Amino acid sequence: MTWAPSSATVGLRDLVDLLRSEWTKFRTVRGWLIGLLLAAMLCVLFTFLVADGGHEGGCSGPPTPGAGPNSPGSGCYTGHPFVPTGPDGEAVADTYQFVGKKMTGNDMITARVTSLTGLTSTNPGNVAPSLSATRPGLAGWAKAGIMVTSSTVQGSPYAAVMATGGHGVRFQYDYSHDRPGRPGAVSASSPRWLRLTRVDDTLTGYDSIDGANWTKIATTSVGGLPAAVNVGLFATSPLSFQASGGGAPTRATARFDKVMIAGRSVRGAWRAHTVGTGARDFYPSLGAGTSRRSGNSFLLAGSGDVAPAVNPIAGGDSAAETLLFGLIVSLIVVIVVATMFITVEYRRGLIRTTFAATPRRGRVLAAKVIVAGGVAFATGAAAAAVAIPFGEHILEANGNYVFPADALTVASVIAGVGALVALTAVAAVALGTIARRSAGAVTAGIILFVLPYIIGSFASASTQEWLFRLTPAAGFSVLGVLPRSALVESTYTMTNGYYPLSPWAGLAVLCVYAAIAVGLANLVLKRRDA
Repeated sequence: MTWAPSSATVGLRDLVDLLRSEWTKFRTVRGWLIGLLLAAMLCVLFTFLVADGGHEGGCSGPPTPGAGPNSPGSGCYTGHPFVPTGPDGEAVADTYQFVGKKMTGNDMITARVTSLTGLTSTNPGNVAPSLSATRPGLAGWAKAGIMVTSSTVQGSPYAAVMATGGHGVRFQYDYSHDRPGRPGAVSASSPRWLRLTRVDDTLTGYDSIDGANWTKIATTSVGGLPAAVNVGLFATSPLSFQASGGGAPTRATARFDKVMIAGRSVRGAWRAHTVGTGARDFYPSLGAGTSRRSGNSFLLAGSGDVAPAVNPIAGGDSAAETLLFGLIVSLIVVIVVATMFITVEYRRGLIRTTFAATPRRGRVLAAKVIVAGGVAFATGAAAAAVAIPFGEHILEANGNYVFPADALTVASVIAGVGALVALTAVAAVALGTIARRSAGAVTAGIILFVLPYIIGSFASASTQEWLFRLTPAAGFSVLGVLPRSALVESTYTMTNGYYPLSPWAGLAVLCVYAAIAVGLANLVLKRRDA
């Protein structure tokens, strides 16, 4: 019995041969290779120009006598205000009023919160808000409670149990981790008892309504805690974002009583610390916090936040943002090269030879889009791999703050940029197949895949939302790596660098447009003469 290859095997072999043939066509045209190299170089060049165009620095008030440049109290500084880095390497807000003691070994702190009230600035966006220009108002994420922290240095590991303005009792640790406790607001008639225990690195949060019956909220292990930790009370209150304006600084005032600390070794008297309200601190606040003690009762007032830092507040950059303008220029070059990959054959009449050698025209189109998409992906990914660290270096050298990004995030941006360029090239080949002429195909490609972003850059917020959800401009979401957090009330809009779709959802929208273009091109190929 003689074995005969199946039709699928033969078809795959034919496709591989066709891919080899189309790749040979592409690489033997020097102008196309130069065009892709030019696209990558322009991406890097414009990334440098954009990054080099921004410089940070300023003065936040009169200097303290004898304070050196950039030191606390210096008043004037070079570079972006200081943004702390948390235990996991993320940007964080860490501004609060704290009253506590040093404690060694395993311990427990218990306190009752009997009231939590607030003030809101009447000048949203004011960089120097005043307590005299406020109105009553408690922010939803105003926080007051008990805390165990390694130190009062910003960005230190911690765990806390707290009452909030609008989210009930919470157990939070290391800025981005949150577990809900008992719901409801705090008042004199409905106080909240809070408890936090430490056993080595394990911390457990509890709440109660009567101080006798306790409910465990959660247990976690917090790394980086030394033997001697700070244990005490804290209060803070974040920006309040309103539809009519920017973020208004707020202030929370909390009353505590029944405070008890039990541990192996408690050192010293109660000490107050105002954390994170120095000259260079990035977080807008209603001034330094205050504290007052009367026996076993405390009154704390604080402004700021203990949470992840997000861009509308921190005002930083991401290295991917500097890539944007260069990427747009590169896409235009890639569109030109990709359309010529098919239109040149029509112009010279070589397409008839191609179809004579491969009568199944759909396979020819498939081979061309695979080759064009592959080389475009390599071009975009390579350009991004060079441009992102380059742009980040230039930004930081100019004193700009760049949100930290781990290797996985950078790799996803590089892959996403490659996919964005590849899908655009695939669609451009399809448009060239439909139009048969380079000028018309290039114009259509720029209008469909580049112009929506340009229009969106100058459009209203509602128009931006529509364009970046429903047009090919959604693909630019691959550059959106700025942090978001459900623990921070903020405005995540295009104005602040946030895209309305996630990176891969945006790529999916672009993929739909590319698939429609290829489908139409395949239909046109089958219905008309070469």
